[in-house]
Amino acid sequence: MSDPLRLGIAGLGTVGAGVVKIVREKAALLEARGGRPVVITAVSARNRDKDRGVPMDEYDWEDDPVALAGRDDVDVLIELMGGSDGPAKAATETALKSGKDVVTANKAMLAHNGQALAELAEAEGRVLRFEAAVAGGIPIVKTLTEGLAGNDIQRVMGVMNGTCNYILTRMESAGLTYEEAFAEADSLGFLEADPELDVGGIDAGHKLALLASIAYGTQVAFDAVELEGIGQVTIEDIRQAADMGYKIKLLGVSRMTGKGLEQSMSPCLVPASSPLGQLDGGTNMVVVEGDQVGQIVMRGAGAGEGPTASAVLGDVMDIVRGTRLTTFGAPASSLKEVTPARAATPAPYYLRLALADRPGALAKVATVLGEAGISINRMRQYDHVDETAPVLVVTHKTTRAALDRALSALPGTGVVPQPPVALRIEQV
Repeated sequence: MSDPLRLGIAGLGTVGAGVVKIVREKAALLEARGGRPVVITAVSARNRDKDRGVPMDEYDWEDDPVALAGRDDVDVLIELMGGSDGPAKAATETALKSGKDVVTANKAMLAHNGQALAELAEAEGRVLRFEAAVAGGIPIVKTLTEGLAGNDIQRVMGVMNGTCNYILTRMESAGLTYEEAFAEADSLGFLEADPELDVGGIDAGHKLALLASIAYGTQVAFDAVELEGIGQVTIEDIRQAADMGYKIKLLGVSRMTGKGLEQSMSPCLVPASSPLGQLDGGTNMVVVEGDQVGQIVMRGAGAGEGPTASAVLGDVMDIVRGTRLTTFGAPASSLKEVTPARAATPAPYYLRLALADRPGALAKVATVLGEAGISINRMRQYDHVDETAPVLVVTHKTTRAALDRALSALPGTGVVPQPPVALRIEQV
């Protein structure tokens, strides 16, 4: 019998416990598919006595994850602690320098330190894999690095944070305000300890930056991602977008343009009949467009014990079988530095204005848009609210720069007393 592949697991939260369960319960299946046994030799976590629903007393315990990473009886470090720096990064570096491969679910660490860690892994002749860091159980990293390797990727987009999709879905289906849907998500345990990581788009932005690196052969550039959370989206926006045939999603979009790499994570309108428009609850969806394959849509659970642990084991099985891949699908030294481009690709936009009830008010708005080079596709006006009337405008395709010029000029008309809401409409 072949020698087993020996795992050391750092972090025994929901995902870590899930990995232990799969290794214990599916040992025969893993061995049959990988050609050698997969075993756990040692683990590390902050609390040794916590009940995790699975026995841990069979494994050696290390209080220090860095010590775990350096053990001679560990072949692969499974890093599931989280955090962009600190123990997670230190343990990962120690494992690579000690001749071990690393599998991680840590999107923040890779979004901030991915280039340096990829260079270290390749210098040490090791692999650093992260399928579980992006979109939970959806095998999008493997799809981009392997299945679509013969394609020039034209666009990657998707819903990559289930909590935000849950909040927006509940606002629509139950008529809840943002605050009410947020409180409900919090009561169900869906939100991170720092909720801004979810609703501010940061968590999903980390994921988008990692996928963009693979898709376009660039260094990870999270700092270049345009971030806008869902806090400004109101129940009125949800209803009025639906009235015009759209759904609002926190949508990540990346594309390489002649001006550079566009990366944005922001609320967008998508056609209600599209796959993204029909995505409800906490589910994730990633859409990839390649020049040879066309459009591919992948949908599945974006978080949770089973889906994320499944993704971890997918990377482990590659290592068991001897598959050795570079971290981001190309040698780290070949990855290009990013030239950021801020939403340069023209698109239609949705505008919500609170328009003062005065003669000629609408004409003033139309004039400002026209002077910025923006033409109106559709417009609707609703019943008055106090001294203002909600007005919705859907523009023809325009650039964000032109839209920003119009938005900055609207207050000077004297008929737009509140800041307008502007959401990009993404064609799917």
